[in-house]
Amino acid sequence: MNTKSLLPILVVPVLILLIPAGAMLFKVEGWAWGPGSFVVAWMLLTGVGLTFKFVTKNSVSAAFRIASGIALATGLLLVWINAAVGFIGSEDNPANLMYGGVLLIGAVGAVLARFEPLGMARALFATAVAQFLVPLVALLFWPSDFSPGFARVFGLNTVFALLFASAGILFRHSAGWSGAPDREGATG
Repeated sequence: MNTKSLLPILVVPVLILLIPAGAMLFKVEGWAWGPGSFVVAWMLLTGVGLTFKFVTKNSVSAAFRIASGIALATGLLLVWINAAVGFIGSEDNPANLMYGGVLLIGAVGAVLARFEPLGMARALFATAVAQFLVPLVALLFWPSDFSPGFARVFGLNTVFALLFASAGILFRHSAGWSGAPDREGATG
């Protein structure tokens, strides 16, 4: 990666963050970010951009690049929503900490797969299952704080699980397209 290819990854998050800065400037209700919030948001957005660049640097498959984008964008949204308001109850509900485990499963799986398509597919399928299991575990251990309601919590988690699974399907497709062998030596 050269400096020229990194410039958009460093600048685009700044441009995106002009939206909340403008909202604060015009006193839009609900926009009261502190300087730390802007730093964290820039780091998240830049981190996702750098990760995408790293993971896809050797890929010629459009399916692999799209899958990487879906997985990373879904992970970013998971962190952003969870930090802002929480998925289950308030952002202080301990059940929301389990979403860190969901992302850890995906990250560790990707590293163990050495960013190869079939391994990435497996990692994303495991991430999707973990995403779907979080509200079930939360319902068992924290049933009293399950707002915004059963249907909304399960619905939102299902959407995120489907996004992770869709990325897994695209990774699987990219393995078949590239003819990359899996661990057993069979292709796609």
